[in-house]
Amino acid sequence: MLDFGCCTDIANAKLVKEAGFDFLECSVASLVDEETDIVDQQARSCQDIGLPVSSCNIFLPGTLKIVGNEVDEAAVTSYLARAMPRIKRIGAGKIVFGSGGARSVPEGFSRQKGEEQIGRFLDLAADFAEPLGLTIVIEPLNRRESNIINSIPEAVRLAKSINRRSIQVLADFYHMEVENEPLENIISAKEYVKHIHVADTGRKPPGTGSYPYHKFMKCLAAADFNGSMAVECNWSDLSRELVSVREHLSEVFAHPS
Repeated sequence: MLDFGCCTDIANAKLVKEAGFDFLECSVASLVDEETDIVDQQARSCQDIGLPVSSCNIFLPGTLKIVGNEVDEAAVTSYLARAMPRIKRIGAGKIVFGSGGARSVPEGFSRQKGEEQIGRFLDLAADFAEPLGLTIVIEPLNRRESNIINSIPEAVRLAKSINRRSIQVLADFYHMEVENEPLENIISAKEYVKHIHVADTGRKPPGTGSYPYHKFMKCLAAADFNGSMAVECNWSDLSRELVSVREHLSEVFAHPS
């Protein structure tokens, strides 16, 4: 059974819960920027509302480079040491590694070396994640947001090369459509795909565009996917759109053909 979530600020947890979602996905940056006691307050607030924060996105700020000649390994390590316990403290189990600004390969820099640097970063992140029981899912991004890891097969190859149990893969419907990536890649990568992001045409809320949701859901069914799916889109009226999006996802999942 799929769990449906929403990517938004923790301050919107009550609205997300009232719309019928199962979990919330917040940003890692929002946790790192707060003091520990505020993170604890946020965790208690979500517990009181009855809406878990199951996953986190925006793993790295764009200014914290992990590829190129300007990588500050000490700063990266310090960031992970601060961020990972806070992710655990808020109750999340999955971390989305998109972070296009941090991972993109600078012009003129070796792509092979860039891939190696990303691999080293994820191996380091796994050292922090695994003792805490956290899973990092590699998110393929469209080429406008990152010039590396733009498809599920690329993400799977990277995960295989790192070979850590905490390093898995995310399938993002929006990025797949922008890249014209076959949805069937979800099926071939089913052993690695542990989390889903969805949006619709123009990155608007699901159900407002022309994305082939029924085909998408059929591929998820063929992959025996029964994990977590979070809506990551641009909202124009969050409180109103949340309800219609939740209804749309329920209808599609109930009638996938």
